[in-house]
Amino acid sequence: MLKLTATVTIFIFTMQLFYACRPAKPTVSKENLLEQLMSQNPAFAEVLKNRDSMRVQIVYTQINRNRNNQPSFTDYYFNVKKDLYFYPASTAKMPVAFLALEKLNNLGIDKNTTFITEKSYAGQTAVYNDPATPDGRPTLSHYIKKLFLVSDNDANNRLYEFLGQQYLNEHLAKKGYKEAQIVHRLAVSLPEDQHRNTNPVSFRDSSGKIIYEQPNISSSYKYIERNDFVGKGYMSGDKLINEPLNFSRKNRIYITDLHQMLRSVIFPEAVPKQQRFNFTESDYRFLYRYMSQLPSETMYPEYDLKEHPDNYGKFFMYGSQKDPKMPKHIRIFNKVGWAYGFLTDVAYIVDFEKNIEFIMSATIYCNADGVLNDDKYDFDTAGLPFLEKLGNMMYEYELKRERKQAPDLSKFKVNYDK
Repeated sequence: MLKLTATVTIFIFTMQLFYACRPAKPTVSKENLLEQLMSQNPAFAEVLKNRDSMRVQIVYTQINRNRNNQPSFTDYYFNVKKDLYFYPASTAKMPVAFLALEKLNNLGIDKNTTFITEKSYAGQTAVYNDPATPDGRPTLSHYIKKLFLVSDNDANNRLYEFLGQQYLNEHLAKKGYKEAQIVHRLAVSLPEDQHRNTNPVSFRDSSGKIIYEQPNISSSYKYIERNDFVGKGYMSGDKLINEPLNFSRKNRIYITDLHQMLRSVIFPEAVPKQQRFNFTESDYRFLYRYMSQLPSETMYPEYDLKEHPDNYGKFFMYGSQKDPKMPKHIRIFNKVGWAYGFLTDVAYIVDFEKNIEFIMSATIYCNADGVLNDDKYDFDTAGLPFLEKLGNMMYEYELKRERKQAPDLSKFKVNYDK
């Protein structure tokens, strides 16, 4: 028998380690699994028939583990088209939160440090305290918590201001999301120059001493030329304008990009290094906690469950339920968005009892009359029932799917406030 030299043995071991640790490149299945499954259920007939007019797009990732618990991915798509614009709404808060936490890490500042926002330009507002925290101090960590728990708009805007418009978009591009655009705050109507200018901010230690200060930043970011129009008309005040609403200066993120951003945080070891965020192990635990925690499990603030029921930000599987009964062994790590008739969910779903996991992202346009800004959208009658049924369809599919290796999901078991 041929004896291996020590050098050859080390080389073989090194190569085995390299192939074991390198990111798993997702497989794209040619099988139209999503359409096949939806075709078997009459509840999806309208969506299948009107997929383009309802701007439906779905990405589903099947996850398989090897004996070392390393994941491999197979992606399935339904009607995913770059030219089928959808308004990302609050799903844009997810990359804002990720980039803000990364920027703070790059500065060497703890996420629980006091975070003060000043004002120096038209349209800006200041923040010196936060009554929702135990001690009244505004912090980046608490903004991220509120952003994921109840999709808090002000929390998102404070992080947008810390990042600055140009930094935000340049760093999205560096991570490979070159056609994504996040160019404005949310739920505030401001002219373009005021979104380009972001507030002075500072971080202060326990004695109030400034440890980092950032002035008002004016962005020179060059907008991508786009031609994104939606609807047949829109309300401008009390007047109906009979032409599509121009979204070319509003946020845009492809559903595939949102899907990959989530995967990069849930499975950082399985994506290219370029797409990973600079997070500590503590940061990942922090994000997993608040991306999956429910309002009823939350302190500071304690939410009114009539206003923010547990399914407030969980559209897949539970979105249309009026009195949600959400089992604690099923956890959804996600971010949802809804505005202008668009309803979107980007989620990693696990069942700790059944040992199943999958990633799914979907968006649908729920606006039968085609008029925007009239507050007459079909979220409750079309959008939420669709996402709930879609989530349950894929959950049931995963329950029946054979796996060679059961996943170890202990990484995603976290403690909640209560």
